[in-house]
Amino acid sequence: MHIDYDVVIAGGGMVGSTLACALGNTALRVAVLEPLPASPPPEQGYDLRVSAITLATRAIFEAVGAWPAMEERRLAPIREMRVWDAAGAGSIHFDSADIGQPELGYIIENSVIVQALHRRMQDFSNIRYLCPMALQGIERDLGGVAPAARSAQGRRAHLPQQPPSHVALTTRTGERLSARVLVGADGAQSLVRRLAGIRSRGWEFNQKGIVATVKTSQPHRQTAWQRFLPTGPLAMLPLDDEYCCSIVWSADTARADQLLALEDGDFMAALQEAFGDALGLVETVGPRAAFPLALAHAEGYVQPGVALLGDAAHRVHPLAGQGVNLGFADAAVLAEVLLEAHGAQKDIGQYAVLRRYERWRKFDNAAMLAVTDGFKRLYGTRHAGIVYLRDLGMNLTDAAQPLKNKIMRVAAGMDGDLPRLARGARGF
Repeated sequence: MHIDYDVVIAGGGMVGSTLACALGNTALRVAVLEPLPASPPPEQGYDLRVSAITLATRAIFEAVGAWPAMEERRLAPIREMRVWDAAGAGSIHFDSADIGQPELGYIIENSVIVQALHRRMQDFSNIRYLCPMALQGIERDLGGVAPAARSAQGRRAHLPQQPPSHVALTTRTGERLSARVLVGADGAQSLVRRLAGIRSRGWEFNQKGIVATVKTSQPHRQTAWQRFLPTGPLAMLPLDDEYCCSIVWSADTARADQLLALEDGDFMAALQEAFGDALGLVETVGPRAAFPLALAHAEGYVQPGVALLGDAAHRVHPLAGQGVNLGFADAAVLAEVLLEAHGAQKDIGQYAVLRRYERWRKFDNAAMLAVTDGFKRLYGTRHAGIVYLRDLGMNLTDAAQPLKNKIMRVAAGMDGDLPRLARGARGF
């Protein structure tokens, strides 16, 4: 069969589009399949969904040429972060100046990120953005061996133990494509993961994250604020208007449903009671929405001819603001692995090639899953002894500047085994 593409990316959201841009202007032929057109950033107000972007992710965006469009649109730097315990007396303050940086990260609307990446994709002649187009099934040819196939309605097929010569794809509208590597960047309910027969293990938190934009009487001072409540953390994230914040309020499902059903005035009163007066009065609130919170981790990220990244591979609690940054790091690493293998004239669909990506990313992602789950459990209890110990830990950490600096550097993506793009290097 004629090979249409070297890489087909299922999912044109933030992570899938980042991978595409990272493969732009190379010898690889790339297609991005996206079922639904992206919504543009709102002209009035803000997108309900925002992301906390680390310095490492900014470096990736800069390296692929998408950062200028984000700066031109709108973003908000995070120069400080304040965290405190609603059930105790523990608190901690992070300041970017302590690690010699002008900021710790940025708050950017998801739609701004996607729009900038999509515009950048248009600059690359080796990338085709196919929208609307949705994946339906896959078939992997082993070269003379009966193919292993799956479809959305089909039964589980035998998983090949050797690299396929290509992956044949069918779409819901009948198109047939083929690729050396199919990348699943299609979210938490990944069809690629299901078609490939990769299990994902985890659990629901029985919580929802409520998102909305609020205006306060006092400026946020380019500071991210997070208060740990017994029912879940409440974050107030700075936007480019110094009096506006995006909230992410994690609450038990029943409580979240109650909050969503309140009139605006009653919701603001509940928010004021939960957050306190650190930003003065909550004066206005925009539309609200909620999404379920869960932890999940794929048992494997790769198979011959298939790779998963972002939410298709892992989901974490949003309390640390790291979830999407893990996905951006996945994209940068996978791009590096594929381009290095291609440059060495290796079959980029070989399991041995893709396994390098899995080994590089899986441990770090698992560690972040464990940390966020641990914090969620630690601050979800009102046991007096545990409250005392966690407050003691927060206060001791706040007083230990070298430890705080290390935490900030890790959270900002400045330490660790970083891919070239996260270090600002573009070429391979």
